[in-house]
Amino acid sequence: MPDVREKQREARRKIIRQWQKLPKDKRQSMEGISEFARTAAQQNENAFVRSRLDPYQKIMGWLLPRAHL
Repeated sequence: MPDVREKQREARRKIIRQWQKLPKDKRQSMEGISEFARTAAQQNENAFVRSRLDPYQKIMGWLLPRAHL
């Protein structure tokens, strides 16, 4: 289990860093957030193998508090 948590922690850091590098206009719409989350979920699917939550939903939970809506 610790290995799974560590993979998710690393993926979270990586995804949030990528998110913050996007231009502000891409972070201001639900469509942009959703598109980014879907792509990130696909690219990092191995980090969410044992997660009960859908990777997309989990990533949306990380991004929405940081969104400029």
